Amino acid sequence: QVQLVESGGGLVQAGDSLRLSCAASGRTFSSYGVGWFRQAPGKEREFVSAISRSGGITYYADSVKGRFTISRDNAKNTVYLQMNSLKPEETAVYYCAAKSDSYGYTLRNAYDYWGQGTQVTVSS
Repeated sequence: QVQLVESGGGLVQAGDSLRLSCAASGRTFSSYGVGWFRQAPGKEREFVSAISRSGGITYYADSVKGRFTISRDNAKNTVYLQMNSLKPEETAVYYCAAKSDSYGYTLRNAYDYWGQGTQVTVSS
């Protein structure tokens, strides 16, 4: 089993940057692909980015390509999401999730474990 804890959220202005972290428990973290999703009030949880177990393959939603970068440090059991040029419409709770297989990285229902989320608020 994997437990995930997100951190790094906060209140920023439009155009600012934030780096989110997803820290995982367990010695087999490198066996899990990890994704980031976000959920704004009144909206469904949506895919943002994901990274394969080794870190060699990454995925991004079209809306964040070129601005967000996902990375992982398996020695530290941590995945990062660097978010640049943030927009007010990206205000949401950001969740990380882990999955043990190697397909469906963009699909919310494909993930086995979820963190509690971290709030990101972008003011205009």
